[in-house]
Amino acid sequence: MRAVPAALAAHLSGDASTTCHVWRLTRRDGVVLGFTDHDRDIVFDGVTFEAATGLSASEASAETGMVTGGMEVAGALISDRLSEAELAAGAFDHARIETFLVNWAAPEERLLLRVGHIGEVLREDGAFRVEIRGIAAALDEPQGRVFRAVCDADLGDGRCKVDLDNPAFRGNGTVVATSDGRRFGIAGLDGFAAGWFERGVVHWTSGANAGRRAVVKADRTEPGERRIELWSAMTAPIAPGDGFTVTAGCDKRFGTCREKFANALNFRGFPHMPGNDFALGYARNSGRNNGGRLTG
Repeated sequence: MRAVPAALAAHLSGDASTTCHVWRLTRRDGVVLGFTDHDRDIVFDGVTFEAATGLSASEASAETGMVTGGMEVAGALISDRLSEAELAAGAFDHARIETFLVNWAAPEERLLLRVGHIGEVLREDGAFRVEIRGIAAALDEPQGRVFRAVCDADLGDGRCKVDLDNPAFRGNGTVVATSDGRRFGIAGLDGFAAGWFERGVVHWTSGANAGRRAVVKADRTEPGERRIELWSAMTAPIAPGDGFTVTAGCDKRFGTCREKFANALNFRGFPHMPGNDFALGYARNSGRNNGGRLTG
């Protein structure tokens, strides 16, 4: 049970109250930001909680068990410390967020209502809506390995062991033409086959998107030009002359692991595991359901 401080409890039991909500947001890079739905700044614990940021809280719900629960914070992008570009670039992803009920007339009278982290962020028409996920949400995530035909490792991680710094799996390119924030023509990757970088990652080294990265959806050669398409548009414009490094992509299949990366010994899937069709099939003289072994 949450204990309400005596001073705040006395204030809430009065005929009128001077309370508001404040949010303390701690990003993964250590930056701490404060916001409030009050019309004046509030200061405590060395943090200034900025007023008039357009933030407002939805109704919060809490349930027993491992249910995530629900709360949202919505607002307009009118704070100098909240930019659409940073939200889109993921600067606030998984940031810790604390919600307080505060007596703005006496900020020392406050109650921590909720601790969680930022989940889904939706942006449109200069406004945003942030989902706040509670601590119990982590207990609702799958743990351990998943047994399936495709690999469950990330390309280049400690389980996969592919060296993405190998020149065979990494290339440097330059943008020569752009269609929009997702599609652009490139130069500098002539030594790689078309499709080599599909599902790979573009790391921007210059231009307005320098320091950011994006996942490649398509890598194809068109008449007179090689083009890359990203899964999501970059937040800043892509311009001719922008430089990038791109790493090879993997579709998680055993054949790709063996033939493209020569890494079959580290494959983390189960390519010979029978599927549902096989498990539900019936024995017959012809075909693979004949009682024999599945692999040679």
